Amino acid sequence: MSHLAEEFGLMMYWNFEEGQGSSTVENISQVQDPIHYVFRSSELQPHDPQWRKGVVGSGLLFDGYSTYIAHTLDKKSIGSEATSFSALTIEVWVAPRSYDWGNEGKLTAIINQHHIERKQGYLLGMSRHGSWSFQVGLDTGQWKEVWAPAGYELPKNTWSCIHAVFKGDHGELKLYLNGREIACTDVPTGSRLIQAEDTELIIGKNNHSSVLADVFHLQMFSGILDELKIYNQALDTEQIASSYQHVLNSMPEGTHPQLAYDEIKLDRTPLLQDRHRPQYHASPPAHWMNEPHAPIYFEGQYHLFYQHNPLGPFFYHIHWGHWVSNDLVHWRDLPVALAPENDHLSPDGIWSGSATYDVNGLPVLFFTAANDSLSPNQSVALAESTYLQNHDLDLMQWTKHPDSLMVQPDGIGAFGDFRDPFVWKEDDRWLALVGSGIEDVGGVALAFSSENMLDWTYKGIFYQADLQKYPYLGPIWELPVFLPLGIDQHGQHKHILLVSPVGEGADVEVFYWIGQLDEQQLLFIPDQEEPQLIDVGDFHFTGPSGMVDPKTDRKIIFTIAQGDRTSELEYQAGWAHNAGLPLSIYLREDGRLGIEPIQELQSLRRKRHLSFQEKSLREANDLLKHVQGDRLEIQVELQSSTAQKIGIKVRCTPDRAEETLLYYDKNDAQLSVDRTKSTLNPKEVCTGIQGGTLDINDDPLKLHIYLDGSMIEAYANGLKSLTTRVYPSRPDALELELWSDGELEVISIEVWEMQSIW
Repeated sequence: MSHLAEEFGLMMYWNFEEGQGSSTVENISQVQDPIHYVFRSSELQPHDPQWRKGVVGSGLLFDGYSTYIAHTLDKKSIGSEATSFSALTIEVWVAPRSYDWGNEGKLTAIINQHHIERKQGYLLGMSRHGSWSFQVGLDTGQWKEVWAPAGYELPKNTWSCIHAVFKGDHGELKLYLNGREIACTDVPTGSRLIQAEDTELIIGKNNHSSVLADVFHLQMFSGILDELKIYNQALDTEQIASSYQHVLNSMPEGTHPQLAYDEIKLDRTPLLQDRHRPQYHASPPAHWMNEPHAPIYFEGQYHLFYQHNPLGPFFYHIHWGHWVSNDLVHWRDLPVALAPENDHLSPDGIWSGSATYDVNGLPVLFFTAANDSLSPNQSVALAESTYLQNHDLDLMQWTKHPDSLMVQPDGIGAFGDFRDPFVWKEDDRWLALVGSGIEDVGGVALAFSSENMLDWTYKGIFYQADLQKYPYLGPIWELPVFLPLGIDQHGQHKHILLVSPVGEGADVEVFYWIGQLDEQQLLFIPDQEEPQLIDVGDFHFTGPSGMVDPKTDRKIIFTIAQGDRTSELEYQAGWAHNAGLPLSIYLREDGRLGIEPIQELQSLRRKRHLSFQEKSLREANDLLKHVQGDRLEIQVELQSSTAQKIGIKVRCTPDRAEETLLYYDKNDAQLSVDRTKSTLNPKEVCTGIQGGTLDINDDPLKLHIYLDGSMIEAYANGLKSLTTRVYPSRPDALELELWSDGELEVISIEVWEMQSIW
């Protein structure tokens, strides 16, 4: 109990000392408040809310989208004047993990019991970039606000002690940070705070939050709370300083409480039991990601970044997540690399980009800066590593250049669609492509050049396609990637250009052309006009990025594997999307693009389930009866002279009520997946048949398949891939079966169990 409790009218007090479980006690009324948390009732992975180290004992971690506490008010605890107060003080220790974007101007609630339209109640919360405010409704019919001034924002991943004070008799509304007064706003002298009628007292969630996709409540606190107290008195400066000092006195040497990043970071552990969540694909610890991008190699480590919303598993306030790896397979989670800040560069989002090296060989990041106060609201910006200052090989700290480097040229490109820079160094200059579109022309990649990496010149349209001829290429291109492929049989230097179309009529896939670079004019000249697909799946192989691996000279591309689930299912799962496996691309002798998963993936093979050659269909399936798994690598070579369709069923239940069929149609030269029986769960939307052209002539079908939770990736004859998702409802959907509509020769098959990278 607080040393101020009896003397200064402590009405409510949550000390979060439980340290475990799914409820917390309000210590004055002794009411046991349930903690709302999405995974308490999860069918796949039920577990309690996350508790962390607090300033005193334990604290409660709020995940940013599902964790909150609703407390039923006890009139005995708040006194006889339950409908209004002449004074109120809220004291709480907060450690924010992420800031909200500020949708509709509403505050992320720390604690509230308010109705702003009625001018009733109170709200203590945060807004954009760590700004914070205390707001109250008064009996004068006014809604009054006091805001922390610039320079007194609540820092992320750090403990702060805040006090919010309403002193009606003296006409004051005040804020205190770490024991010191920082703001004061006048209110009518003698006014009273009116309690909001028919409104819950909620911790961690706004009483009137915005709702996204009919499921996700915004303005929810992300971080740790501890020592939350509400007084029916207005504590004065001396009392507040004393309360703050009381906590400091319990710290080593009386210092301000420190918070290690590991104590507040997103934790992937609770999600590891989700059988649909991939275990050897790169993924964020939790919540939402989109395309991985900006791969770069530096001092023995690969770095890969990704679009990330740290607040929950939905598309919202975009940051750059960050992984690091020694082998492109085993990744470590690092803190967010780039976040929106209260500046004129990127206050509204850090969108996709790329990485390259500066003149000293140090990594730099080029990103799309979002500033909704500007028109257009997208530009290209730069962040430099602090490696020279701290020699941190993990490159966890980056400094943004204060000004935009590339701005959309007047009259060029679809207004406001100017994003996803791909930057590389060519001889003694840096070149860049930026995705955009032109009305009645369609998607384009725009070219820029620079002699010093800071001053950029627009050079024109790098490449555009014929939208009338290929309408599926859409009005806008995103994520252009340009990589050298080597020299062909005629001695010509070949490159590959990849784009991702978006907008009305666009087929959201990764299309590519092979061709030549005109270095003087900065133009791309394709060998053939028609775009090609690497992957013939549907919307599960998108968002390309790429690099030339300095260690091996391999050309490697990375993609996002979209989850394709409803918002409700993603809310319940706590995660959305993951990366595809890194893919090595190369120029074949026949001039076509060759693809193969990187060889480092073999390090994940835990044990070989079976290996055999030259078997009939029946013999092979008899052997496969002993193989089960949802985390497998499969290499199989099949041939038939009589069958039209040949393939393999994966993720099968013993009774075949659920199964997914990967097959090749020889007559139509199509590689396809049939997901009509993939799941019995009517809420899942991954279903139907999808596929595309694969020309293997009369060669045997060679499939290299990776199963990982809901992920299926199939690589066929080194020419095409098919990436898809399945979410079997039954946990026994683990069997394999070779399949054909005629006779089938199984030339060979090998199956390995794969290890988790986490």
